[in-house]
Amino acid sequence: MIHQQSGRLYIIGAGFAGQTLAREIREKKIFGQVVAFLDDDPAKTGRRLDGVPVLGPIRDVAQLLGMNPADEAIIAIPSASREYLEELYGILKGAGFVRIRILPGLSQIIEGDAHLIQTRQIDPQDLLGRTPVRLSLKESLAYLRGRRVLVTGAGGSIGSELCRQLLSGGASRLYLFGHGENSIYQIDRELRILQEEGVGEKAILVPVIGDLKDADYLDYITGKLRADVIFHTAAYKHVPMMEENPVAAIENNLFGTLNLIRAAKKRRVGRFVLITTDKAVDPVSVYGVSKYLCERAVLNEAGESPHNGGAANFMVVRFGNVLGSRGSIMPLFQRQIERGGPVTVTSPEMRRWFMTIPEACSLVLKAGGVGRNGKLYLLDMGEPVRIRDMAEQMIRFYGYEPGKDIGIEYIGLRPGERLDEQLWTGDETPVSTGHDRILQVERKRPPDLDLEALTRELLPICRFDPAQAEKYRDSALLRRVLKAAVPSLIIPGDR
Repeated sequence: MIHQQSGRLYIIGAGFAGQTLAREIREKKIFGQVVAFLDDDPAKTGRRLDGVPVLGPIRDVAQLLGMNPADEAIIAIPSASREYLEELYGILKGAGFVRIRILPGLSQIIEGDAHLIQTRQIDPQDLLGRTPVRLSLKESLAYLRGRRVLVTGAGGSIGSELCRQLLSGGASRLYLFGHGENSIYQIDRELRILQEEGVGEKAILVPVIGDLKDADYLDYITGKLRADVIFHTAAYKHVPMMEENPVAAIENNLFGTLNLIRAAKKRRVGRFVLITTDKAVDPVSVYGVSKYLCERAVLNEAGESPHNGGAANFMVVRFGNVLGSRGSIMPLFQRQIERGGPVTVTSPEMRRWFMTIPEACSLVLKAGGVGRNGKLYLLDMGEPVRIRDMAEQMIRFYGYEPGKDIGIEYIGLRPGERLDEQLWTGDETPVSTGHDRILQVERKRPPDLDLEALTRELLPICRFDPAQAEKYRDSALLRRVLKAAVPSLIIPGDR
């Protein structure tokens, strides 16, 4: 989010997005003065746009600007690749810019919906990973026009970005569901400010505080809200923490999802999209098992829904890690760098797939529209990245030299972790959907899992039953039950 100041502003990129920002800054007269555009296009350099000179090439002129601490650069080049952004960042830092902002959300910018309120301080996730796929967000969201959309976990990293992008979808109502008062307050406030500044369309925003574990409340609130579409992102996600609290992971993730499925079926929700993770593939952690069971629950319901009056479309979208989420390594690395290190990495060879949060959410929204009932979709994550390489890039981003200024310490696997994640099992085959970076997962044979029988075994462990009081919160029993159903699970001491 932007802040008021009165320094000199340099807009990097003299295209449509840059000109739109310059016009808004001039009209509002409170964000400083645009003194120049910087651009590498020789057809633009030397011109004046609304009285503002276009200077270039950027590498040459940046060194001549005579910087002072109040000067600020805003990168407004929606088509820029990660490599070009990294080059621009190096040029601007070398020229003395301390404050560098960027326009995120390529899909919205490409469609001309560029606003100063969308700019934020550049951070490592803008420079790491691959160049995101460009989607026509308004086209992708056409299926949501006039609909009532419920996002669970709306205050989380994925849920909140889904909500930001959903502003452009023409939904009639956007329900922000979560159990954290502060996080729901923050995303509700942010979305209202975005709307006031002209971002997206005027969906009615409705914050809803609730708990997935409360089946009666879910049944009540879904009846009141009459949502047409549900994006289910809410889950406990921290792997080592869930290894210490395994009953809570199953109670919240599995039973919470089952509660939501039943409520959606009863209230005839038209489309139900579960967000899941690569940790659900041959899971070794309790968190991974919980998400695997959620996948099975949603897909099982899809097989029944045409015959029982339930939701018309139940589908699953699976992907790997996202850059910058609350549970990801990037915020941890940032805090460690700010403290002077060391940066802690599990192993020199640990690899993960990574995607930016905006790209993942754009693809989820696209998959929610093109997806079919009973299908599991996989986002194409590209090539896995070594965590060590990411740590070194982040250290350099903050102006330090890895191993010299900031050390890297290898700490070994934590409970529930493995060196490499998989995106599909040996029984699954990803096939093309015809949509860029969205794959459909085909199973060679149905999984050998009786989910209904398993949930009966798990229920007295998660919810108190006087007739089976000895089972309540028994984490050792929980793990044994899960292991019998999902043999890939590693119980502490089994390694």
